[in-house]
Amino acid sequence: MALDIAKNIETNCSNDAGRCCGDLNRESLESNSDWKTYIPITITVVIFLCGIVLDYFKTDFFKGNMRLLWYIVAYLPVALPSFKNAGTALAQKDFFNEFTLMIVATLGAFLIGEYPEAVAVMLFYTIGEMFQNSAVQKARKNIKSLLDVRPDSASVIRNGSISVVNPESVAIGEFVQVKAGEKIPLDGKMLTAKGSFNTSALTGESVPRTIREGEPVLAGMVNLNSVIDFRVEKKYEDSSLARVLEMVQEASSRKSKTELFIRRFARIYTPIVFALALAITIIPSFIVSDYLFSDWLYRALVFLVISCPCALVISIPLSYFGGIGAASHNGILFKGANYLDLIAKVNTVVIDKTGTLTEGVFQVQKIESVYPDKEKMIEYAVALESKSNHPIAKAMLEYHPDILPYDFNIENVEEIAGHGMKGLVNGKDVLTGNTKLMKLHKIKYEQKIDDIKETVVIVAINKEYAGFFVISDKVKKDSWNAISRLKKLGIKTTVMLSGDKKSIVDDLADELNIDFAYGDLLPEDKVYHIEKLKKDSDNIVAFVGDGINDAPALAISDVGIAMGGMGSDAAVEISDVVIQTDHPSKIATAIQIARSTRAIVIQNIVFALGVKSLIMILGAFGIASMWEAVFADVGVSLIAILNSIRILRKDFK
Repeated sequence: MALDIAKNIETNCSNDAGRCCGDLNRESLESNSDWKTYIPITITVVIFLCGIVLDYFKTDFFKGNMRLLWYIVAYLPVALPSFKNAGTALAQKDFFNEFTLMIVATLGAFLIGEYPEAVAVMLFYTIGEMFQNSAVQKARKNIKSLLDVRPDSASVIRNGSISVVNPESVAIGEFVQVKAGEKIPLDGKMLTAKGSFNTSALTGESVPRTIREGEPVLAGMVNLNSVIDFRVEKKYEDSSLARVLEMVQEASSRKSKTELFIRRFARIYTPIVFALALAITIIPSFIVSDYLFSDWLYRALVFLVISCPCALVISIPLSYFGGIGAASHNGILFKGANYLDLIAKVNTVVIDKTGTLTEGVFQVQKIESVYPDKEKMIEYAVALESKSNHPIAKAMLEYHPDILPYDFNIENVEEIAGHGMKGLVNGKDVLTGNTKLMKLHKIKYEQKIDDIKETVVIVAINKEYAGFFVISDKVKKDSWNAISRLKKLGIKTTVMLSGDKKSIVDDLADELNIDFAYGDLLPEDKVYHIEKLKKDSDNIVAFVGDGINDAPALAISDVGIAMGGMGSDAAVEISDVVIQTDHPSKIATAIQIARSTRAIVIQNIVFALGVKSLIMILGAFGIASMWEAVFADVGVSLIAILNSIRILRKDFK
């Protein structure tokens, strides 16, 4: 699967550029970078320069047919690929394209005796192609680097011995051993006490991450220290790495509105310039007294060379691809160039609290009980919570690791979003959750619980209040930086939504300088607040969340951003942008990258159209020659492309 994705990434990127500026589909990246690419250019340069020298010294033998033959020999090495691609395009009924333009212009130059200019146009065009392909490779580099982390083998423990097999053949539940320096081949659960891992391929973070027993390890991570063992939890095709590659593939195939417009523009524009070139050649014969066919044909040929739209058709998709590459390098995945466009316009950022602005790592601080047997209450509550993946449930399990769920008969378990858990534990009707859950089941609890600011898990057994757990979370160090950067970027409104108690939410909002905060929310309440913000047409709303409860809010926002790309599958699947680390400041980074991409696109459009329009007018009036035409075509293309890949070198902090 990953190999297919790799191929698709190349194909999709190539398709973005269309047939203009070298048709990236026609050759593989490897052949473009091969030394043989330079041979035709070298041959043409040597013969062409010799011809220029012979022309300068007006050598007797270098005249007539000899001179024509000399320049034809110089022309063919760089022209033959264009003839081949033009033939392929014509077979597909594509008559107006880059190759047709160049061939008509250069053959026309030969017909009117401008041999050196004909060779120069095709030579500089081919050199431009070489640089353009190099630029595309550079733009792909960050995304293609993901493919380098694909593990090609897995050391599976079978029948007491280790078998080295293809990761795709490993089944869920099997045990895998990974030595120091090797890549984790599949997603699984750590069995060794602890280990240190390089996660940069998945998250863009260079700082090693320590993973302990029972915590997840992900395909693509690199084991840094000692030998570790883990149990496989997902098949290879469902692994986090495969999911990342698939999202990159989809991103390269989803076009922005600007890209789609430019491609439609090029299809209409090219036949129009052919018609204008024909008009420049013919119409003056009816209105100009000293009309000279060769003079006006030359002007038309100059016009054709100048008019090539390749600077736009390749540099615009390349700008977006560069933006996607820069984002990937920073641990951010855009699911399409269209989302780069949209997030650049975001002016309202709505953020979930738990796991996004806070660590989401809860710790039990206090337990109070009115149940006759406090230990039994704790056992029932922890046993029921063992059936949940919520961070609060994990905190309760970690606080009492000696309580083993399989020692209990747990039945009819139901997790009520935004409320808590209910079920039967050893025949007892047990409820664990917040005050809303207690009110829903008409269970009276101690009033002092309402005054506790920390998160409280109330326990009820057989419809009677039994006690409560006090659990606290802590703010991520990066959260202050995240909100500060969003303010500096001009985000006019920041909002925090949470299912946590309003008092906790309000305190955190004040601490982080968030404009508005709402607590005690169910998933549908989060949707209500986002819909309310969207009623104002001036608001472009991004919602940032990390859990399955955030999926409805992610879906309804203008841009859904999933926090921690290796977290909730539902959040990742439904989001438009995935931040693969736990750093909320990456929200600002994503917006910065998108805005930089949009600025580069606008610069390229204005520059290319401005220069080309000017020289097209000069060419039509006979002021610009074929040399200016070459600059307007190849020169402008190269400048636009170099501007496009500039984003890959920018530091977004």
